[in-house]
Amino acid sequence: MSEVKVNKISPRTACGTVTLGDSGDTFTIPAGATITNNGTAAGFGATGAASWDTTVKTSGFTAVSGVGYFVNTTAGAITVTLPASPSAGDVVAVKDYANTWDTNNLTLGRNGSNIGGAALDSVISTEGLAVTLVYVDATKGWLVTDSGLQSETPTAEFIVATSPCVATVGDYKIHTFTGPGTFTVCSVGNAAGSNSVDYLVVAGGGGGGQVTEGGAGGGGAGGFRMSNGTCMPGPQTSPLAVPAAVPVSVQGYPITIGSGGAGGTNGRSSPPASPKVDAANGSNSTAFSIVSAGGGGGAGGNFPYPGCCAANGLPGGSGGGGHGNNTPAGGTFRGDGNTPPVSPAQGQNGGNGNASSTDGSAQGGGGGGGAGAVGTAYSPTSPGSPPYQAGPGGVGSFVVQTGFGGCNGTTGPVCGARYFSGGGGGGRRGTPPNGNAGVGGSGGGGAGTPGDSASNGVTGTVNTGGGGGGGGRSEINPTSPAGGNGGAGGSGIVIIRYKFQ
Repeated sequence: MSEVKVNKISPRTACGTVTLGDSGDTFTIPAGATITNNGTAAGFGATGAASWDTTVKTSGFTAVSGVGYFVNTTAGAITVTLPASPSAGDVVAVKDYANTWDTNNLTLGRNGSNIGGAALDSVISTEGLAVTLVYVDATKGWLVTDSGLQSETPTAEFIVATSPCVATVGDYKIHTFTGPGTFTVCSVGNAAGSNSVDYLVVAGGGGGGQVTEGGAGGGGAGGFRMSNGTCMPGPQTSPLAVPAAVPVSVQGYPITIGSGGAGGTNGRSSPPASPKVDAANGSNSTAFSIVSAGGGGGAGGNFPYPGCCAANGLPGGSGGGGHGNNTPAGGTFRGDGNTPPVSPAQGQNGGNGNASSTDGSAQGGGGGGGAGAVGTAYSPTSPGSPPYQAGPGGVGSFVVQTGFGGCNGTTGPVCGARYFSGGGGGGRRGTPPNGNAGVGGSGGGGAGTPGDSASNGVTGTVNTGGGGGGGGRSEINPTSPAGGNGGAGGSGIVIIRYKFQ
């Protein structure tokens, strides 16, 4: 290795340029070497620049020009002595390492030079402060050229909230409400951490319809509304999710959980001992400004005793299924979903039933609508073509199991997801193979009643928003007061999710 020793390199002409090496070369400055600036040269050893020493200081010391120091006063106050006999352009910087200068102060010892024109030491008592000082002259001495707080470049801060039922999954808190309550935000974070929450708001499902003849419609599922501002993974997370989470502030947010609608009752006897009662819609669930509508009640189809006329499926979050009755005047129409309308749709339409005055085996109700699909219509739509199938309830929608769902909801077609808001299945008249009831949709929908059974429609699963199953006529004992009633809808649920670390 060659070595060249010189005291000075000068250009060949005054104010010329001296080139060191070629483009791409690296010059290494040995440890302990100092690059000085005479105060007039720009861009090299510039006045006011400090090279930071990352060894944290925990006791008093004398600063060296050109160096910045991280000073930790956790154990007590510390004095940093400024350089003696400084030259113009000398620079020293200090930073509060542990955010403790407000309790244990940092003192800058002037060491014979003025600080800001005063012959006094400087006491710094601001938490988190960083200060850079440059020596100018004997009159002013050391002057502050830069100061700032860590809060000016904020670190991540996160929401802190409380409610009765909280789970932790990874970096997220999940608050589940199966009944009314309050989501209390104690402190709000920032955009670098979290200052908004994702939600799943599911309303109560509609009750299944009732019959003395034919088959009733399944109840519509409760409205399904959710957000995915934290990018929970697909395909396990519903495509119905909106991308924007809800910003929150420090306050209590009331949470309402919708109850399931009552199933229809048929007052079964001839004539009826008591008037029939049609299926009811589920109740709304609310959180923040989000309202999910209760599911529509399923259509009831009664033999036309006095006061016992048929009804259509009701509109709601998802629509109730239509009925099948052996009177041509009986309605077969389903209820409309997404009522009132929101985007994305909170639910789907119910399925139509089928009525025939010539073939009792062709009487069956349609399935209630689900969040993810319409309720299926009774099949076939004409008599004499078995097998006869009451309409299954529409499938619900879903969230990733480790996101909102956990152990809530039900399993369904998508692996790793939990389902909510499934429609209730339609009820049937007749014995197998002419009496197949509609199954409930994934997401808590109750099954309809088969025609060979004196049982009632199945209740929707609690805290899923599933619709109740529709009732069907029992061929075993068609005048028995047992059987033929609709199942109640399942209650709703609210789940809130946010990042906490």
